[in-house]
Amino acid sequence: MGGRTRSDDERLYNYSSLLACGGKSSQTPKLAGKHRVVIPHLQPFKDEYNRFSGTYVNNRIRTTKYTLLNFVPRNLFEQFHRAANLYFLFLVVLNWVPLVEAFQKEITMLPLVVVLTIIAIKDGLEDYRKYKIDKHINNLVTKVYSRKEKKYVDCCWKDVTVGDFIRLSCNEIIPADIVLLFSTDPDGICHIETSGLDGESNLKQRQVVRGYAEQDPEVDPEKFSSRIECESPNNDLNRFRGFLEHSNKQRVGLSKENLLLRGCTIRNTEAVVGIVVYAGHETKAMLNNPGPRYKRSKLERRANTDVLWCILLLVIMCLTGALAHGIWLSRYESVLFFNIPEPDGHIVSPALAGFYMFWTMIILLQVLIPISLYVSIEIVKLGQIYFIQSDVDFYSEKMDSTVQCRALNIAEDLGQIQYLFSDKTGTLTENKMVFRRCSVAGFDYCHEENARRLESYQEAVSEDEDYTDTLSGSLNNVAKPRAPCCRTVPGGALGSKPSDHLSGSTCAVGSGEGASEVFHSRQAAFSSPIETDVVPDTRLLNKFGQITPHLFTSLDGTIQRPALETFYIMDFFIALAICNTVVVCAPNQPRQKIRLSSLSGTPIRSLEEIKNLFQRLSVRKSSSPSLASGKELPPGVPSTFVSRLSLFSRMKLTSPMEEEVSPMNESSQGCSNSACCMQIEKPHSSAGLTDSKVESLPGSPLASNLCYEAESPDEAALVYAARAYQCTLRSRTPEQVMVDFAALGPLTFQLLHILPFDSVRKRMSVVVRHPLSNEVVVYTKGADSAIMELLSGVSPDGANQEKEQMIIREKTQKHLDDYAKRGLRTLCIAKKVMSDTEYAEWLRNHFLAETSIDNREELLIESAMRLENKLTLLGATGIEDRLQEGVPESIEALHKAGIKIWMLTGDKQETAVNIAYACKLLEPEDRLFILNSQSNDACEVEMSVILKELQKKTPASPGQASLRKCSPQPPLTQDSGQRAALVITGKTLEFALQESLQRQFLELTAWSHTVVCCRATPLQKSEVVKLVRSHLQVMTLAIGDGANDVSMIQVADIGIGVSGQEGMQAVMASDFAISQFRHLSKLLLVHGHWCYTRLSNMILYFFYKNVAYVNLLFWYQFFCGFSGTSMTDYWVLIFFNLLFTSAPPVIYGVLEKDVSADTLMQLPELYQSGQKSEAYLPLTFWITLLDAFYQSLICFFVPYFTYQGSDIDIFTFGNPLNTAALFVILLHLIIESQNLTWIHMLVMIGSILSYFFFALVFGAMCVTCNPPSNPYWIMQEHMLDPVFYLVCILTTCIALLPRFTYRVLQGSLFPSLILRAKHLDRLTPEERAEALKKWRGAGKKNQVTSKYVDQSTGKSGRRPVSGPSAHAMKSATSCAAEQGDLPLCETALDLGFSAPEASDMMDPKI
Repeated sequence: MGGRTRSDDERLYNYSSLLACGGKSSQTPKLAGKHRVVIPHLQPFKDEYNRFSGTYVNNRIRTTKYTLLNFVPRNLFEQFHRAANLYFLFLVVLNWVPLVEAFQKEITMLPLVVVLTIIAIKDGLEDYRKYKIDKHINNLVTKVYSRKEKKYVDCCWKDVTVGDFIRLSCNEIIPADIVLLFSTDPDGICHIETSGLDGESNLKQRQVVRGYAEQDPEVDPEKFSSRIECESPNNDLNRFRGFLEHSNKQRVGLSKENLLLRGCTIRNTEAVVGIVVYAGHETKAMLNNPGPRYKRSKLERRANTDVLWCILLLVIMCLTGALAHGIWLSRYESVLFFNIPEPDGHIVSPALAGFYMFWTMIILLQVLIPISLYVSIEIVKLGQIYFIQSDVDFYSEKMDSTVQCRALNIAEDLGQIQYLFSDKTGTLTENKMVFRRCSVAGFDYCHEENARRLESYQEAVSEDEDYTDTLSGSLNNVAKPRAPCCRTVPGGALGSKPSDHLSGSTCAVGSGEGASEVFHSRQAAFSSPIETDVVPDTRLLNKFGQITPHLFTSLDGTIQRPALETFYIMDFFIALAICNTVVVCAPNQPRQKIRLSSLSGTPIRSLEEIKNLFQRLSVRKSSSPSLASGKELPPGVPSTFVSRLSLFSRMKLTSPMEEEVSPMNESSQGCSNSACCMQIEKPHSSAGLTDSKVESLPGSPLASNLCYEAESPDEAALVYAARAYQCTLRSRTPEQVMVDFAALGPLTFQLLHILPFDSVRKRMSVVVRHPLSNEVVVYTKGADSAIMELLSGVSPDGANQEKEQMIIREKTQKHLDDYAKRGLRTLCIAKKVMSDTEYAEWLRNHFLAETSIDNREELLIESAMRLENKLTLLGATGIEDRLQEGVPESIEALHKAGIKIWMLTGDKQETAVNIAYACKLLEPEDRLFILNSQSNDACEVEMSVILKELQKKTPASPGQASLRKCSPQPPLTQDSGQRAALVITGKTLEFALQESLQRQFLELTAWSHTVVCCRATPLQKSEVVKLVRSHLQVMTLAIGDGANDVSMIQVADIGIGVSGQEGMQAVMASDFAISQFRHLSKLLLVHGHWCYTRLSNMILYFFYKNVAYVNLLFWYQFFCGFSGTSMTDYWVLIFFNLLFTSAPPVIYGVLEKDVSADTLMQLPELYQSGQKSEAYLPLTFWITLLDAFYQSLICFFVPYFTYQGSDIDIFTFGNPLNTAALFVILLHLIIESQNLTWIHMLVMIGSILSYFFFALVFGAMCVTCNPPSNPYWIMQEHMLDPVFYLVCILTTCIALLPRFTYRVLQGSLFPSLILRAKHLDRLTPEERAEALKKWRGAGKKNQVTSKYVDQSTGKSGRRPVSGPSAHAMKSATSCAAEQGDLPLCETALDLGFSAPEASDMMDPKI
């Protein structure tokens, strides 16, 4: 049972690692037709189960590729998918043909066998690691119901089958996909943690199938008489469709809320019981296992093309040899010495002999194709990945993670990126949602005190971003200036608690209690103090304080309707508190749900409190059962609520004097500042604070004692904002939600339905029965573009109310626009009241949608849309998502590197634009063009107008001209004059992506320095990336942090996931993973540049050395009648490339550094050499081959003319050729190296020594190894001959002289940017700093000169948006007293400052 009790830290595996390392599923899922029927694995269903069990797979998993039996054949089969291996296999077979045999058969096989063996060992070790993980998982133990023993017994995971009943305990991992039938939670809830599946650490709720939650005893499998029909196995983690059919043919719909997925962990629940519906490789976790990601890099594709050129060159050389051999034989046809007959007396014709010689030459010159290149590339890439992952600059202490390289074969593509597509939320920003402003009933509330609190946080933690780790020190200092800000609320507002109680804001002290909560606070997502502590707005708090029980009770005891604005304020905060899926937890027992009926925790200190306690319990007993059971409330319920509300009207209120005493006690006593907002109990003072407190529910923690587990930071921010106004979410069950609403006390809402958020509707809704009015109310929150279209229109009836609603709508829209200009994320809050008849009608149709299997999602969306209409607008919220540290600097560096950056976001236009200004994606002097069309034709016209405007201002550059000619080259960035930036909305983007407008859209973006796509859906993001990548033929990179970025990440050449607060979906789909956006600059500018430069030069070097060496054999054919004879022993020939010259280029590929990391970061423009592929151009390849031809000529003819006329034998002639070639090839690498270390020199010397050692030993021992040739004692004699040394030195100098001369002249007369930057690394720190200053100054001077030249030719073309940079910054906002219907909010922009002046007044850290 160890598998069930093992903690997360002790667990030997997790499913995210399994998905990352696993291969393709070895078992193909068998689908039972279109749907799957699940029959319980019980005795009464034995016959029916046996009929269906053949379509199920067992729960054993196998992610390995191989077994002991199939390893050799399958591995060879996979390796021979590579063309180079097939080519060398063909040569091995060819060498076994006697007529064309060039070498000994065994010698020809050696290179291929070595390469195949190395790769097979690597594959075998990797597969064995997977086998051990599979074995461990398959042998984990769980409880399975045995139909023989009639009880739950221990069973290995691998033995679990579909239809089995499984009983799981708390903290146990789920072994298969099961439908939840029972939970020990009285509300039928099971909490699961999906971090092993998608990386999200926040809890998620799953619910027992409807009808089983009411069963108190545990479900008895023997009495289970139902069957399940569901969809066939699929990999959609967010969808499950099916129904459970009882024996009476009654159906109950099943959804993802009823499904527990394999790999998740049970939390918060003592025990659950479920039935298995998918097992083994049919589970959603395993179907989401795509195996290792394999992408072919641009450099590898280029190398494959050049291999084809080498093959063509080989064919030409072999044809030359074959023709020359035939001609040579024809000239000596009559001389029997040269034309020896066959054993049967037949004489081979010169033409046939030439044909045979073609294949012999193929075998002889096979080394021209570098078989060791591919193995060397894999080794080099592993070394590069190791150094990337070892870079300490990528380590994030807050996330406790470093860079992850998930795709091992495309690291060099990091150095060639031309287009970068970035998400905004969580990628450029922290994804820490901070409540900033709100608009309720048409009134804007600026929350100035809250803004000052954020400023104090920003100053206090500027050097430490991890707020939850800080228990003392800097935050202690924050408490002092912040305390007065938290208590500026007048005594009339609520009058019961100081505003720090209302906001839940707490101060940090170094107490042991606070320290003890750190571990728990880390477990709560989206719960740092900067997110949880909200200071209420004074004006809104005053209005909120007017909500008392007396407003709802008149003198005669009947309910009266409150004022419209008061009613809106109530509904607004109720919507914030309940329109979500937040789980409420206690801080002292994290992840334990708060119960409604808890009676322990709060001490009872007076008889009055005991009386109030029993009165409240009686009220709860009379009201809660009807709510929990889902029945209609009785007619007398309103009077019950009145009696409960009247209870609170008898409480004492805090006097202003007592309110002043409380802060003094707080400041002296202090409180904890954990993520759960744990508040320390204060001792009673003589001022009578105990009696003056507004009491909470007996046994319920204080508002600040609650932890909220939210699935998104937006939800958490709104719930914490509602809590700041004493509208506190207390508990949530499947049937009801309880909210502690200020003076009204606890309100229990019957929860009828939750309509979750989806990307189509862009909103979520909850349907509840209101406890005060007993009406069915729909609360909806969502994007303003979605909500505004659903508001009720003007009708003849109720004209006054409709008129007020129109005014509220207009004012709210202005506030929304203002929020967006300030870079805030906006949401609209609305409601709808339904009659019971309307709700019953909708419920019937919705039930049909819930129980359908086919097209369920579409039917549910249609059903939700029928409900979400004719809404009443309550207000809007503005939430700030702060920029990550270092984002503006990183984007500025990437711009200088020549990378065009596009921001693709789902936020509205104003928010996206102003965040773009804040992070320096847009500059104040940029010309901003906004493309916002409502039709296809209008979009085409707008794009044409903008294009003409741009072409008029700037003549067409080669980049734009090449675009019109379908050239694959990317458009060039315009450096002269103002840069153009394009903003396009989601609706317009839909038109622009149509095939008829794609080319015009791309041409427009080619003129734009930056593109911002707002209101973009996940599908549109991927389509944009695919369009740019395929049509412009450029290298693209996509970066994001959430599930909505996965498609974009997978489409790009390189996908990068940010491991932020939105789980690990993006990381699991990515090629590389980082923890912060600022790490991207070093990943690209330094490691990307190094990887590309190293690998490019190494591949070129391999081509060079193979061509240079094999040409020695080719030149010799001119002196041996093109007979295919070699002047070198076969063993030396094979080992020359396989052993003697293989290690130095590998070390070069791993360790080479042309420019230091500091210089590359300080001079981002150096990155452009990789974008232009300067290190590996087609011209560079051919020049390298020409140089190889030249050096081979020197290496052959210098010894040839030296020994001409002598009586040396063939191997004695070949030995100085080999030795000189070795020195030339190794010294060539030294000339090309920019960074020689002791490792380089050690490997060089080792290669030379290994060559001489082999030659000496081989020459001493091999007397008749390869008859009739005899290498005996040749090297020994040469080493005693001075002529040998002279030949080697002279040959080496003459061969390398041209390349050495070119490098010297290049470095002194026309140095490239890389060489100039390399020179900076040799300077002293002072000289280097001065040189860098001059370098940057020269660049700025050129930009300024071109700018003034452009301004002198034409000064028109200002952007249509004024001063947007200031909007995104933190403005010095002051909210004055309310005047008339609208509050007076003065900002720097409102007072008429220009953009630069306003930006000077702002905090640049935001």
